[in-house]
Amino acid sequence: MRKAGATIPPEFEGKIDEALLKKTQEYEADKTKFGFVSSIFGNIITIAFIFGGLLNIYNSWTASLNLSFIISGWLFFLLLTYAGEFLSIPFSLYSIFKIENKYGFNTMTFRLWISDFIKSLIISTIMMSIVIFAGFWLIQWSPDYWWFWVWGFFFVFSVFIMYISPYVIEPLFNKFTPIEDESLKGKIIRLTEKAGIHASRILRIDASKRSKHTNAYFTGIGKTKRIVLYDTLLEGMSHDEIIAVLAHEIGHWKKKHLLKTLAAFEVFSLISLYVSYRLIQSDFLLWLFNISTNTIFAKFIILAFLVGILSLLLQPVMNFFSRRHERQADRASYYLTGDSESMVSALVKLSKENLSNLYPHPLYVALYYSHPPILERIRYIKNFP
Repeated sequence: MRKAGATIPPEFEGKIDEALLKKTQEYEADKTKFGFVSSIFGNIITIAFIFGGLLNIYNSWTASLNLSFIISGWLFFLLLTYAGEFLSIPFSLYSIFKIENKYGFNTMTFRLWISDFIKSLIISTIMMSIVIFAGFWLIQWSPDYWWFWVWGFFFVFSVFIMYISPYVIEPLFNKFTPIEDESLKGKIIRLTEKAGIHASRILRIDASKRSKHTNAYFTGIGKTKRIVLYDTLLEGMSHDEIIAVLAHEIGHWKKKHLLKTLAAFEVFSLISLYVSYRLIQSDFLLWLFNISTNTIFAKFIILAFLVGILSLLLQPVMNFFSRRHERQADRASYYLTGDSESMVSALVKLSKENLSNLYPHPLYVALYYSHPPILERIRYIKNFP
């Protein structure tokens, strides 16, 4: 970044100066260094837990309580989840109140952070409890085919959450109000009608009470679909730019990207659960990782660790298709609006306001970027006829 990014690209001339470019680089550098530290810490904890004997001790302790199969599984995974949540607290606080504060993004108070943390912990406890109780009941009920029934339950449960989230979960964290600008609302309605998509409501979210970052998104599924605009986006962009951003999100729906991603995930999940079932039949994993007490819970932890390693190999492939989807959504946005200039203008503003890295390394992009780099996207859009 420092080697390639000393000059302002032509697409940003007159939009940013050298001081802002330097600030962007410093923000990216601080985030990257912090990412290194947090990643190393997480890996050390994981390695110590699995290879340092802590998993064996913890597994033997939960087994010694002589609880029922389902309650043992619930306690085993719930306590691990709590441990992970509390270990992440210092990193969350530093990221928000140090780095984000330093660059003028954070608007969250410590009181609001505590409120969010408690709410998230309660919600995750409820959802995890439902999943664990149902999952282990299915394992107990159908020892030979649980992999299929658990997969089916996860699918139904995830769709159910997508339906209720806009009405039950999201309002716990943010206030959603109808768009007051009738002119903008009319343009959005005409855009959705042109795209053949019905959104039940067009809402404004009070995102500025936590951060100055900007965004827009669709939420819900089926009749619960809603268009949500950050208040920061509404205040910082023109109507045409907002329409261009929304048209991009609509492009994802038109191209069925969510459906394709969900289908690929479900196929991968089914295969993973079946492979897990086959591996769990033997005690090879327990022997390999030196676990003295034979429990399915320890086997699941070991499998999760191994799948995490495997996912690193799959991540570049997944990101390749994600970047492809983003380009398709950009083109769909142009076909809907016929306005490439507003899309470019919106991307420039989003990049400027979010201090996006203008010069990411191509290898890093290939491995980790779910979106094409901002300059690549702008040049791609400018080539539309």
